[in-house]
Amino acid sequence: MNILNTTLFNQMIVAATPLIYTSIGGLYSERTGVVNIGLEGMMLSGAFFAVWGSYLTGNPWIGVLFAGAIGAILGIIHAFLSITLRADQIISGTAINIFSTGLTGYLLIVIFKTHGSTRNPVAQLPYIHFHAIEKLPFGKTISEVFFNQTPLVYLSLVLVILTWILLYKTPLGLHMRAVGENPEAADNMGINVYRVRYFGVIMSGILAGIAGAQLSIGVLSQFVQGMSSGRGFIALAAMIFGKWTPWGAFFASLLFGFGEALASNLQGTSLAIPNQFFLMIPFILTMVVLAGFVGRSTPPAADGKPYEKENK
Repeated sequence: MNILNTTLFNQMIVAATPLIYTSIGGLYSERTGVVNIGLEGMMLSGAFFAVWGSYLTGNPWIGVLFAGAIGAILGIIHAFLSITLRADQIISGTAINIFSTGLTGYLLIVIFKTHGSTRNPVAQLPYIHFHAIEKLPFGKTISEVFFNQTPLVYLSLVLVILTWILLYKTPLGLHMRAVGENPEAADNMGINVYRVRYFGVIMSGILAGIAGAQLSIGVLSQFVQGMSSGRGFIALAAMIFGKWTPWGAFFASLLFGFGEALASNLQGTSLAIPNQFFLMIPFILTMVVLAGFVGRSTPPAADGKPYEKENK
């Protein structure tokens, strides 16, 4: 069986899209000095609320707004705990992951009267197909791989470009990088450290929530309990592997997306290997990448360190 086909690469892009949104979200947070391992829970909550919004209105874009909104709310909670109250950022993020698992399971029973997954499909994000591409040389193959996706897939590339511009070409991006490296010096220069950090953490929540929407009403048209399946942590690995840069996180997400697509394609083949082994491929790839490269990547100097404004 030839697994190196257009289907594989199409699935790579589909699998990579939630990772792109979430890794870029993690980038916003960590560039301002706040570790956010709650991205997993924010993605899961976003997946549920996207389905709920689509279910209530019949409009999947309302579902995306619901997903971004719950991500923002969880981002505000994490920011308040870790920035204002200076709680341990790892513990705060872990609490959000646990809370999100319980919240989505509870609301699934209360709202949809079911366990495990929603029963009836909801309105799904449309797939946009560019037929004009097919007229070009190799256009049909290119179209099958890249140009038969939901709008969120295309917007993920726009997000990467805009994030790069924001970080390296705007005063706000300069402030974010300054706060992430040396918040005391940034404060002395008149930068509001708390405000910049709140912005970074809330943006990370919004983007993780939208990533969840892509999972539930982009790839599927239903919510499945626990459907984030560790993707929030894989996205963090992509951000680290990408050395806390937008393009680095983007290409690392594609790499991990390829691992997930490969695992999916290998299942059901004639190979005398249990399917569970193939399911481990994305996580094995994550561990190999982190073990080989995390020591060579240098995070922002103030990443994970609480900051308390001195009284002057």
